[in-house]
Amino acid sequence: MAAPRNVLRDEESAAAALLNNSSKEDDDSPTGKRLKSERFPVSRWELAAFFGVFLIFSTGLFCIYLTMPATEYGKLKIPRSISDLRLLKDNIATYASDYPTQFILGYCSTYIFMQTFMIPGTIFMSLLAGALFGVKGVFLVVFNATAGACSCFFLSKLIGRPLVSWLWPDKLRFFQAEVFLCYHLCKIPFCFLLI
Repeated sequence: MAAPRNVLRDEESAAAALLNNSSKEDDDSPTGKRLKSERFPVSRWELAAFFGVFLIFSTGLFCIYLTMPATEYGKLKIPRSISDLRLLKDNIATYASDYPTQFILGYCSTYIFMQTFMIPGTIFMSLLAGALFGVKGVFLVVFNATAGACSCFFLSKLIGRPLVSWLWPDKLRFFQAEVFLCYHLCKIPFCFLLI
């Protein structure tokens, strides 16, 4: 009775050794299995931060949209041309004068959302601020563009950097080498290049 147990254990250890050898060979091959952390480079916390920022902006926009008067719903749309901008300015000029705080909050949150997630149309939003507020619109646009660019940079650094280095490592190394070379060539005075 003792002999069959040893045979089974020997077979199990041989199978385990064979499995370990095959997994080592798979790790050496380019298509080998990767560790779980190498499969997707973004942690759960980073994804939660990304979706948290998106949900905060979306919720803010939704709440502002719900508190607007019902007659203004059809007049609001993101301008895509100068003629759309003129129509929008004419339609919401009275709304902006009647509800200045609510309008500025809605404008700022829309602008920052568009700038953060790189949605086209912020140039028309900048023109709209100039048309509605004049010189004061410049300060509003500068604040919104800065806040949107900062949050875009934050999300790009948090999510974009690991994804790019995971998806395109060879292209990233080539680009980094090119930048390094250009940087060091620019440090050499131009007159030595002419000789």
